[in-house]
Amino acid sequence: MSPKKTTNSPDSKSHDYRATILKSIETLKIKMAPEELDSLVRDATEKGMSPWELLDRFLKSPANQSVQRSIERRIANAGLPTTATLEAFDWEFNAKTINKSSILELASGEFIKRRDNLAFVGQSGLGKSHIIQGVARACCALGYRVRYETSASLLEELMRAAGAKTLPSALRYYRSFDLLIIDEFGFDKLERREYPESPSMLYKVVDSRNGRGSTAFLTNVDFGDWTEYLGDPALVMALLDRVSDNAIIFRFEGKSYRKSRTKQAT
Repeated sequence: MSPKKTTNSPDSKSHDYRATILKSIETLKIKMAPEELDSLVRDATEKGMSPWELLDRFLKSPANQSVQRSIERRIANAGLPTTATLEAFDWEFNAKTINKSSILELASGEFIKRRDNLAFVGQSGLGKSHIIQGVARACCALGYRVRYETSASLLEELMRAAGAKTLPSALRYYRSFDLLIIDEFGFDKLERREYPESPSMLYKVVDSRNGRGSTAFLTNVDFGDWTEYLGDPALVMALLDRVSDNAIIFRFEGKSYRKSRTKQAT
């Protein structure tokens, strides 16, 4: 008598496949609970999905989660000080002087692709910081690496690096971003009062990024007043040349959001 052959039942094969797939999911660090896998397979069986459709549904959720984690990580690394978005901006308040469509075009990230610089020039309280942070968030979502600094925080870090003889490393760090935002230039005259070397330091950063990435300057000091503000006319001229090179310049005018909110609160 020939030996009796044993075969795995369909259920036992399914169980083996399930265990192997769950092990692969764990190895690949895919965020999917066993119950989610069971539900997906059951749904695919009931609806008669094709193998391609099943595979698409299997991969879509973890892929979307991975993309979202990457976006959140880039936003966190950008160092944005608030949760400001372009959607939350009050476009009607200064509708005559702030062109919404031109600002929203920045959110496409095309200026970064072209390595254009940005300059937001205008008095405080007109929404420059809110807008640039909204643009930064949109660009992070598109995959660009962004870093936000105030002029003061940037200069403090550069001076610290200079004292520790690690300035080349700091310059490489700031050069690595697709978009570097330098906000509040001239906000409290810190550049001139506490950092006499500020024109040189700012020039080193902007020059190191020239042709490699986009730099956004937000200032309430008009370009024509930079020499008086910082001194050292030759270096300021070189800095201005780098800032304005391939630059998209927005001049902000209108009513102050900050003053309006203050009046409403009183």
